[in-house]
Amino acid sequence: MKVIGLTGGIASGKSLVAGILRELGAIVIDADAIAREVVEPGTEAWKEIVGSFGEEYLLPSGHVDRKKLARKIFQDPAAREKLEAITHPRIRQRMFEEVERQRSLDNSCRRIVILDIPLLFERGRPPGLDGVIVVYANEEVLIERLIARDGLTREEAELRLRAQMPLSEKVQLADWVIDNNGPPEATRAQVEALWRELTGDRGLV
Repeated sequence: MKVIGLTGGIASGKSLVAGILRELGAIVIDADAIAREVVEPGTEAWKEIVGSFGEEYLLPSGHVDRKKLARKIFQDPAAREKLEAITHPRIRQRMFEEVERQRSLDNSCRRIVILDIPLLFERGRPPGLDGVIVVYANEEVLIERLIARDGLTREEAELRLRAQMPLSEKVQLADWVIDNNGPPEATRAQVEALWRELTGDRGLV
């Protein structure tokens, strides 16, 4: 079984690439999905978030108001570090528990596992990876996507980009790079070529 990390930057198109890999047969373990699970109301992480940031960061349902909290942490590096210290160890533990569960399944159809981790390099490359894919797009493309997707001002979009490791640095640490500056079909062609490389051009059979 191969375990491959997948990362990028905000609005780089990592979710698009993860979706294509899933269609091709990969098992994708999504850090963002797990991040939502670990802060469900009543969990230890949820209690720590409420204790650290206050109930004003909760929705009426009791769930964490992710958009409001995101605005705060992108403006306050200390708050971002505090939140990451609460959530990231729990997210990674869950992810690697799932890796081990997949490893225990003697099923040749499940031999490519993708760990979709936005802050893969920022929090330290996890041990045991067989390689890392970085999804890349130019800064101006990222800004335009953030403005269109999230309704941010240009200043807000630039602030969010500055809060992360530059994509150019991640590219230097990558084993494979997917260029997502162009249309989705161009990205798909690159992902399909990489898939053939990862599977030895035999497919998952």
